[in-house]
Amino acid sequence: MKKYKPTDATTNPSLILQAANMSQYASLITDAVDTSGEQVSQAMDRLFVLFGCEILKIVPGRVSIEVDARLSFDKEASINKARKFVSMFADEGYDKERILIKLASTWEGIQAAKELEEEHGIHCNLTLLFGFAQAVACAEAGVTLISPFVGRILDWYVANTDQKTFEPEDDPGVKSVTKIYNYYKKFGYKTVVMGASFRNAGEIQALAGCDLLTIGPKFLEELQNTTDPVVQHLSEASAKKHDLEKVEMTEANFRWEMNEDQMATDKLSEGIRKFAVDAVKLEKMLMEKMK
Repeated sequence: MKKYKPTDATTNPSLILQAANMSQYASLITDAVDTSGEQVSQAMDRLFVLFGCEILKIVPGRVSIEVDARLSFDKEASINKARKFVSMFADEGYDKERILIKLASTWEGIQAAKELEEEHGIHCNLTLLFGFAQAVACAEAGVTLISPFVGRILDWYVANTDQKTFEPEDDPGVKSVTKIYNYYKKFGYKTVVMGASFRNAGEIQALAGCDLLTIGPKFLEELQNTTDPVVQHLSEASAKKHDLEKVEMTEANFRWEMNEDQMATDKLSEGIRKFAVDAVKLEKMLMEKMK
């Protein structure tokens, strides 16, 4: 982050788990444990906030903090956790405007975000987003930002179809984000599209013009070192020229469209399970420190 100076940064349980195993962050583990007594859930929350604070010391914008994946189907619990995170950051001197609460793009997660945005002024980043139905529901809920996962969509098509390689413009993840972006701009939705989870720099370049992109250090370095010209592929002006039909996304429609989209359903459930597994690993690590 210090090298590439991004505007914002994001976390998730898997990234926190990786960082927690690095010696330079041992003091954060100690702090989380020492200030939480024997409450492992409190220590987990404290650890996430501490990592978030370290990021906010570096970036000028916002940090995304993820609600426990095990709450992905519990609207009220997700709202309570989000409000707790915001309160904990406030105790550290950081205003809620610098925090994005990450929630899985389940129906319950999207409705939790809707309430957080409307009633509490808490901005949300809807993650684990793979399907168009999820994107439409998020826009209609008025969430601040979505993170459609480009690379994980590609992974599914490579694993489940006969085609194993894709040119950037034909990459199914790129096509998915392009469709979402054009739909949002065509109908004037304010929700920000932030492409995420890339497998190659070509995907990133094919989405040039997208509102935001979250890019790992490997690809930032590759892009920094290239001399190839960057062509803008997405723009609000071109999006408004597309002949698109507006979709109404009720809960029934959402659940049906997700049922019909095997890729989105597979990757959403897989993502929730993987984040939950890493959350359990983090809890075990903290419990060992508490002994």
